[in-house]
Amino acid sequence: MKIILPGGSGQVGLMLVRALTAAGEQCVVLSRRPDAAGAARAAGARVVAWDGRSPGAWCREIDGADAVINLAGRTVDCRYTEAHLREMMDSRVASTRVVGEAIASARQPPRVWLQAGTATIYAHTHGPAHDECTGVPGGAEPGVPALWARSVEIAQAWERALEEADTSRTRTVAMRSAMVMSPDPGGVFSVFARLCRLGIGAQGDGRQFVSWIHERDFVAAVRLLLARDDLAGAVNLAAPGPLPNAAFMRAIRTALGRRWAVPVPRLALEIGAFFLRTETELVLKSRRVVPGRLLEAGFTFAFPAWPEAAADLVTTMRRRT
Repeated sequence: MKIILPGGSGQVGLMLVRALTAAGEQCVVLSRRPDAAGAARAAGARVVAWDGRSPGAWCREIDGADAVINLAGRTVDCRYTEAHLREMMDSRVASTRVVGEAIASARQPPRVWLQAGTATIYAHTHGPAHDECTGVPGGAEPGVPALWARSVEIAQAWERALEEADTSRTRTVAMRSAMVMSPDPGGVFSVFARLCRLGIGAQGDGRQFVSWIHERDFVAAVRLLLARDDLAGAVNLAAPGPLPNAAFMRAIRTALGRRWAVPVPRLALEIGAFFLRTETELVLKSRRVVPGRLLEAGFTFAFPAWPEAAADLVTTMRRRT
């Protein structure tokens, strides 16, 4: 199977490339970053340049391909300035639109298009979990920072660009992904593990829910979505066991063998985020998301609960060092 991965030179893309090529698939990464081409090739992909917003020679790769997995989009790990918010919006919407145009104009379009999305599209909640059918969209929650609504707007515009594409001959899936936890250096899990090693515990009041998915389950879910012609539309890629931040951090400490930690109040987080050039929404928004459609499709999670997932990730990290 020939699979095209726009934006596939990032951490999640490389994770997929390694797994897919190991399974015998042919992967082509579309990348705007010449510096990332080496890592993509080392993972087993062929790399083709694109700019993420306009048609070009790269469109020939999509014509005749079996599948597209579009992962393109500017990182959200930044300060939410107007310039950065515009870049986050434009990079997601423009890349989705141009991929849609390439699919629409292909003589032999791919049979499936998996489009990256985010569980941030759902409302901040400590109440019932969000699945694809009953989940409440975010943006209008009382008592949350106004900037959080901007993230939801970006997520919704991202999915809207997918819906508006002319894909009558291609099945489309909007992957509403939680944080993908892998043992790779520089990934989100390595950040949380480092915080635990430094003795940092719960963030804020620790009540906010953390939704996550182990890399092994993420890859397996993507493979299911590629294979199952009956699955289309929005699909949550998240483990069935979201948990409060305090319990999430405690499980990592247990896996690391660390006994103590100091909670970090919200004000201290805001100050730290300012100096680290990031936003507290990434850790303070309560994302309680469950994989309704994956479970209905019979998907079996290798890591449905966080303590076991954290232990596996820590073991793998130590084995690699």
